[in-house]
Amino acid sequence: MEYEFITYHTEQRIGYITLNRPDKRNALSFDVVSELQDAFDSADKDENCKVIVLKANGKAFCAGADLDFLQKLQNFTFEDNFKDSSHLAELFDKIYQLDKVVIAQIQGAALAGGCGLASICDFSFAAQSATFGYTEARIGFIPAIVMIYLIRKIGEGKARELLLSADIISAEQAKQYGLINYVVPDENLQEAVKSFALRLCEQNSAQSMNFTKRMIADVQGMSIKDALEFAAKMNAEARANEDCKKGISAFLNKEKITW
Repeated sequence: MEYEFITYHTEQRIGYITLNRPDKRNALSFDVVSELQDAFDSADKDENCKVIVLKANGKAFCAGADLDFLQKLQNFTFEDNFKDSSHLAELFDKIYQLDKVVIAQIQGAALAGGCGLASICDFSFAAQSATFGYTEARIGFIPAIVMIYLIRKIGEGKARELLLSADIISAEQAKQYGLINYVVPDENLQEAVKSFALRLCEQNSAQSMNFTKRMIADVQGMSIKDALEFAAKMNAEARANEDCKKGISAFLNKEKITW
């Protein structure tokens, strides 16, 4: 698939998916979401990519839906809206359940759907000047899809506060809420993300990170009994894979392991 609104490339085993609509503040539309879905599929299958970074060109990370798209929404049928909403839900679920770790690199505004993108990633790094907000209620809309993941991530109380207030908050506040992981000086953002991604590539097994992500996604909806049985099966499966055998051998022989 040729991309019009994003770019994708790999460097040092890091796959970079970059929103590339700086003139539109990297706003989302059906076509942008389609390209993101394809890029995440490609990165997941790319043997040269071990960790994925989601970033954006321009001053804003992503300001949510673009104005042209919002205007079209007024003439959508229920079926049109359901198709578009399902399309975005598929992207969020794809990122959440992807085999590979996804890191968000956030500068400027991350609002509405853009804030959803930032919060759905496994790790989020933000520039000190970045701002966040689920601002849907300000235009009579609702943050329906992201709340499924946000409640899991930060708990109902904090999610209620952010979603119902529709307030725009600073990067430091977003970190305090548990919405993002790291806040760094603006000028250090790119290097901080790259350094962290390289550390994951070098020190962690890809299979182990994959198994762990899968368990985090699946185990929360299970009963204690079912969760423990699932955990035991995953533990047994992990012990049988080549990465585990390689890692244990290196540990026992006091050898440095490079993944």
